[in-house]
Amino acid sequence: MAKVTPNKKSNTGFLLVIGVVLVAGGGALWATMQNKPKPMELPANAPAMKAEGYLRGNPDAPVTIIEFADFECPGCGQFATLQGPDIKARIVDAGLANFRFYDFPLTQIHGNTLFAHLAAACANDQGKFWEMHDQLFANQPEWSTAATSNPRKIIDPLATSIGLDMAKYNSCMDAQTHLGRIQANAAEGQQRGVNSTPTIIIGNKMYARPMTFDQIKAIVDSLDSSR
Repeated sequence: MAKVTPNKKSNTGFLLVIGVVLVAGGGALWATMQNKPKPMELPANAPAMKAEGYLRGNPDAPVTIIEFADFECPGCGQFATLQGPDIKARIVDAGLANFRFYDFPLTQIHGNTLFAHLAAACANDQGKFWEMHDQLFANQPEWSTAATSNPRKIIDPLATSIGLDMAKYNSCMDAQTHLGRIQANAAEGQQRGVNSTPTIIIGNKMYARPMTFDQIKAIVDSLDSSR
């Protein structure tokens, strides 16, 4: 589990850390990958983005499972690869709940994570967020900061493998089109008091600890008044 301790004097401090690193640290990271300066920032007049996450399943399902996650977080990777398939098959596909993933990149400790979040967002433009989500977590050891200083050489082939139109994908990545969406999702997590990943929210309760499928299923069943 990846964890960041917020500034006790102000909850805003943690959000500012994420925002500054997304803009400043992310810009430096992108410049390294592109071998040329390319600041990662939103235009000063950019409209405020609404946090919406990425939905899997029936939007009208009786229960929603929310995850705030960092693509480079090892605990998030374990959750996605171990619990994720059962959650999809036995809860989401069964119509018991839907699942919404929110970006919560901890760029101050995971140097390559922002690139992965942008890649997933660009895949979403082509209707393949979840395919990229699964590939990123399955291949996390290969593109993580510990493995490479150039995650693009690992992640771009993943985009190809799931059948993306690479011209559109590359254009989206080069323009950093969805940086605002990622920032908005991170801000939503901070507002909810998230300070570690993965954090799961079911109903009105937050679970900032590892959870098994059986634990999640039991909570979903307890909240579904139709059963």
